[in-house]
Amino acid sequence: MTDQAARVEELLLGGERKYTREQVCAKAGVPQERATALWKSLGFATVGDDAVVFTDADADALRATHDLMYQGLLAPDTATATARMLGQHLSRLAEWQVDVLREVLLANPEMLSDERHLAALIERLVPELERLQDYAWRRHLSAHAGRALARPGEIQENRTAVVGFADMVGFTTLTRRTDDAGLVSVVDRFDEVTAEVIAENGGRIVKMLGDEVLYVADTPRDGAAIALGLLEAADEDPDLPPLRAGVAYGRVLSRFGDVYGSVVNIAARLTSVARPGTVLIDRALADELKPLPEFQVRSRRPVSVRGYSRLRLAVLRRADDTAPSLVDAVQQRAARLLTREEEDALPAIPLEPDPPRRRRRR
Repeated sequence: MTDQAARVEELLLGGERKYTREQVCAKAGVPQERATALWKSLGFATVGDDAVVFTDADADALRATHDLMYQGLLAPDTATATARMLGQHLSRLAEWQVDVLREVLLANPEMLSDERHLAALIERLVPELERLQDYAWRRHLSAHAGRALARPGEIQENRTAVVGFADMVGFTTLTRRTDDAGLVSVVDRFDEVTAEVIAENGGRIVKMLGDEVLYVADTPRDGAAIALGLLEAADEDPDLPPLRAGVAYGRVLSRFGDVYGSVVNIAARLTSVARPGTVLIDRALADELKPLPEFQVRSRRPVSVRGYSRLRLAVLRRADDTAPSLVDAVQQRAARLLTREEEDALPAIPLEPDPPRRRRRR
């Protein structure tokens, strides 16, 4: 390893590699079993006993975690789960940042030929990213803490919330017909639009799943506004396919940034049966939205989906929206059929009435 490469590695790791596993545990004053469990939970591979791979920063992190457990602020199981969550999310963040760096280097190939320039870039970039990440974390921490303190009587792990899914219609077909660059452009645009709409309406993105977003909101009004806003934004954007959404309301289990429970399952099932450009909501959310003048809620016949034999649902629209015409309804039906994943090709469906037939003269 050259001197420049060693300097970059030291900058990224927060220090020089100089301890074995036994030595770093001794320096931090943490049992090896606990240190190994935390290391694996963070998503790092197990190293040999004689491998010199740990730094002073590793010892500091182990000591801090041990102190939190010793003071009773973190139970051992909670510490392990927290490490697992941090490892998963920060691993994705680091991968994305390296991808961005790769694009910069491809656009500036002269940096690859000179390690000094590359080292200088990373040496400048890493502290800036670190400050930005710390800023974003503190802002999100403040927002979540504010919501928790606003409802002190409600246990935050099990609370009432709106859960919504929205996905791009025909994404599987799009992946077969679009090159990598085009696909990246669509996904990036989808991420950008969803982030803007959900943030503007007081919601929170739980996770992005490629062609789908899972979000939560504290109130029925916010959850409904997000779903309609997402569909409207996609409809106005020429670079995005149409969206469909399913939204449900009730008690959800919130743990380590994710949400669980029947409300999440219902929202997912509603999304799977929604037509392009349509928002389906469950009965609980419909009851909450009916008194609100800005929304229009129309009940539909119960449907049978996986796990629910008669799921009661309704269609959600803006109050000033009119019902679709017959031609629009047929077009939506045709779009739904044409984007089925299990069928590669379907016969064309005429969207205009056939011309009148001439009667034969007798």
